[in-house]
Amino acid sequence: MVVGRQQTLVQLSDDLVSALDERADMSGRSRSDLIRTAIEQFLRDDIDGGIDEAIVAGYTREPSEPSRRAARALGESIAAEPW
Repeated sequence: MVVGRQQTLVQLSDDLVSALDERADMSGRSRSDLIRTAIEQFLRDDIDGGIDEAIVAGYTREPSEPSRRAARALGESIAAEPW
């Protein structure tokens, strides 16, 4: 499968380019491959972070009144058990 690519110009500091080239040499990968991989990871982490935030919000949200009634009924039924 051929993946379409588009060239993009990004300006980096001399220090960042030096660090990137050093990492590329150490890993045997190209500068472009490292940048592409870093961007993909950043975007994945950003999406995963949004999912984590939604999960936390779901657990911290105030329960609705039907949920409170259900929780009370469950607690009462457990308390009524003869154990």
